Parts: sequence; structure tokens; C-alpha cells
Amino acid sequence: MSDDAVLISSQAGPPIGWIPDGPSLVAPDRKISAFDSVAGRSSIRQFLGQEVPESVVYKILETASRAPSGQNMQPWMVHYVTGDTRARLCDEVKAAASADERSDEYEYFPREIKEPYRSRRRKVGFDLFDIYGIERNDVAGRKRALLRNFDFFDAPVGLFFVMERDWGYGAWIDMGNFMTNVMTLAPAFGLQTCPQQAWCEYGAAVRRVLPITDHHVIISGMALGYADPQAPVNRLVTQRDSPEAFVTRYI
Repeated sequence: MSDDAVLISSQAGPPIGWIPDGPSLVAPDRKISAFDSVAGRSSIRQFLGQEVPESVVYKILETASRAPSGQNMQPWMVHYVTGDTRARLCDEVKAAASADERSDEYEYFPREIKEPYRSRRRKVGFDLFDIYGIERNDVAGRKRALLRNFDFFDAPVGLFFVMERDWGYGAWIDMGNFMTNVMTLAPAFGLQTCPQQAWCEYGAAVRRVLPITDHHVIISGMALGYADPQAPVNRLVTQRDSPEAFVTRYI
């Protein structure tokens, strides 16, 4: 556990009072509509190394906290990593993943994935490996590709979304609302994101660097940074079903 890891939270004991250092806040581009931000969202898997001003991260998280939550409980907490802490975290989790020291925070998928979910999962996996030039029977190559998660795909900022473990299902909805706000707001500052539940498969390793107690559950990681416009992997557009496939209308 690192003593100098940065914690941003309104519910982890005494107020932290994080005020960003560095240059004054970069104004958001208000010409980017919420519609454009949602319609253009994709999981970015190659970022530029350009640093993100702390004031921008602060403003995104501050504004995202307008997300709805049951009776205004606001169950979300965020651990924000960059610099040396980010580097130590990446090294620790990559070592654990390479050694298959898995320690899941929670069960994300059902034990048996049925259709149509199985086909959707396989397609996005195969599409990614095709872009990377990895053959389907190249187990080592596939593992190397998966380990890129634990470099935040070169994004300079990593976010971890955490809440107390005894919350019920409703708080998970609240956390989803908060995370979606973060992803929707990022493009107004020229930034993109990649939500990364993969970090939750190695919770014990994450806790060796970040001061997250066992009383808390890590819901997801997220990479935040400037997308590399030249990276072929960032041109992947995943398929979505039309509303006819998932909406039942009653009149």
C-alpha cells in the first residue's frame, strides 16, 4: 500500500480537500453536445502520452457528481492515479496478471454465457485481435494484448471507481450513472476514455499499491487521456442492436 497515493473521496473519513495544482482550468468546448458525446463514444485502446491537467480531471469529476443517486447518497469514491503511483500500479498488476494471480473483486459475467451475448463477446475479441495482427491460436500474443490494459493503454491518468462493499444493487446503478457522466464529459475537454473492468480481476494487486481496504469493492478502472488519432485500434466501431431488438412497446 502506498502512502503517497492520491485519494479523491467525500466518504473516506475526514474531507481530503483536493484542490488541483498546475495551470488554471481549460474551458470545456460547449459546442460538443451530449448527443454527439454519447453517439461518438468508443473504448479507446491507444492514447497519446500527453499529460492531462489536474484541473481538467477535477472539473470532470466535480461535474460528473451531478449524477442521480438514490436519496442523494452519492456512494461513489474515486482513486486517481498518475505519475509514479500509476507506474508502480501498472508494474504490480502486470506482474500479477503474468503470473495468473487472479483475485476477482466480484463476478462480472454469468458462469455460462449464452446467446446472443456469447457471439457479441467473441466478435469484439476477434475484431480486436485482427487489428493487432494476432492469430486466433496465438495464445501468447493474445495474452500480451490483454496485458496492455494494465498500462492504461498509455493514458496518463487512471481512475478507479470504488464504493463500500455493503451497498445494495441500487448503488451499482448510481455508480454506473456517475461513470457514464465521466465518459460523456471527457470529450468536451478533448479527452477520451476506456472503462476497464479488467483491473477488478486483480484486486489484491491493486490494493498493494492503493489504500483501498477490503471494506470497499473496486467497481471498475478507467483510462483517461488524449486518443491517438493514428492508432488503427481506435477506429474499431463495435456493433449495436437496433431498438427493435431490445425494446418492447405497450400501448
